[in-house]
Amino acid sequence: MKTNRLEAFSDGVLAIIITIMVLELKAPIEITLSSLLAITPVFLSYIFSFIYIGIYWNNHHHLFQITQKVNGKILWANLHLLFWLSLVPFTTAWIGERYYAMLPVIAYGAVLLFCAIAYFILQAQIIKFHDDEFALRKVIGSDNKGKISIVFYALGIAFSFLNTWIAISFYVIVAIMWLIPDKRIEKSV
Repeated sequence: MKTNRLEAFSDGVLAIIITIMVLELKAPIEITLSSLLAITPVFLSYIFSFIYIGIYWNNHHHLFQITQKVNGKILWANLHLLFWLSLVPFTTAWIGERYYAMLPVIAYGAVLLFCAIAYFILQAQIIKFHDDEFALRKVIGSDNKGKISIVFYALGIAFSFLNTWIAISFYVIVAIMWLIPDKRIEKSV
């Protein structure tokens, strides 16, 4: 099978996820600067999650620019990724309202962790389905950035028990690591 339907469906789901997140933003009732500043954490959680969804969309796009064909396992692995990404609006709303509380920060980190694991599985299924000369196999190599991301999410979850700001900083570091997509994929297309 070709990749075009998978890509179109994924793009649609990611667009809906972003739409759901922005609909969660509520304007303050009062028309004062202090009421606007009071919703700053909600707005920051939206921006941060928008960046994360953008990172996944960008990397997913690059991944499927190099992918030549898909099978049922790849379709299910992609749905697995989309499932975890679809939970980002819920955890975004929760952490935006309760960024100082342990459980929302753990939930946000857990969703990010499972998104990373799902992406790792999707990538592995794509590589497995193609031959030994498949460019992605060479480009990804040992995927240190992917493995470091999973470790940092786990550390963020663990640190949530001690300090939510330290936990959130781990999530921010991973986002910064992934802001620029891997140029090796662009060069091999």
